[in-house]
Amino acid sequence: MNWDDIRVFLAISRTGQILAAARRLGLNHATVARRLSALEDSLGARLFDRSTSGCVLTDAGSRFYERAERMEAEAVAAEADLGGDTPEISGTVRIGAPDGFGVAYLAPRLGRLTQKHPGLTLQLVPVPRSFSLSRREADIAVTIDRPETGRLRASKLVDYALGLYASKSYIRDRGAPSSSSDLSAHDLIGYVEDLLYSPSLNYGTEITKDWIARFEIASALGQTEAVRGGAGIGILHDFIARGQSELAPVLPELKLRRSYWMVTHESSRPLRHVAAAQEFLRDQVARDRAMFG
Repeated sequence: MNWDDIRVFLAISRTGQILAAARRLGLNHATVARRLSALEDSLGARLFDRSTSGCVLTDAGSRFYERAERMEAEAVAAEADLGGDTPEISGTVRIGAPDGFGVAYLAPRLGRLTQKHPGLTLQLVPVPRSFSLSRREADIAVTIDRPETGRLRASKLVDYALGLYASKSYIRDRGAPSSSSDLSAHDLIGYVEDLLYSPSLNYGTEITKDWIARFEIASALGQTEAVRGGAGIGILHDFIARGQSELAPVLPELKLRRSYWMVTHESSRPLRHVAAAQEFLRDQVARDRAMFG
């Protein structure tokens, strides 16, 4: 059994396509297909059901995937151990995060990590969805829910607060509500309900059961900009809204609490460049903890 063939198998499993796996590995399509066939021949089993739409693991392929991941983890650990005397930390780390945390908080601070480790390349993917760490869509994911399944390692980064905000111009023109029951008389801004990727993002119903958004925007930063532009009242992250001079809190006694979690796949544990990024995230957030409260 050839280790390169196993790498090909893992890449196809994670991308679902031979062509996508070839691009990820920097190989041509024919080479990837040939190596997959060689692996299936050596194992005496068909690992994928192949079709024009992609490749789906067979029962045998699913069983082999678990063993192949363990082989990969051992190979990564051996590489990290043999390279342990190398002082420079280098490599590419992809961090997936919700846009509020990823763009508003993390992006302005990532330069500090690359200054410390010039050999690092950082990829920030701030999109509002879940990441498949087992498919290597990200090396580190920042999530708002702790994952309950899979070979994942999760640790809480920080608790954060959200509150109601409006622009000063909106309050000047429309007035400020004196209680949550007054919110029904105002223009409200919230998420697009059928695009919520986590129930914990359904903030409005925790403020009032009558929360009906007139403007629905599928990103935290988009909502912040709409509120800042005077479109209405929205539930915003305190650590973002506090830095906006055009915004004012509304009903400041009403606060919501959520948490950010840092999640990695357990096979990434020996990787020094991923560990360096994790350490940076922990230290940076700990230093800024007060701004999230």
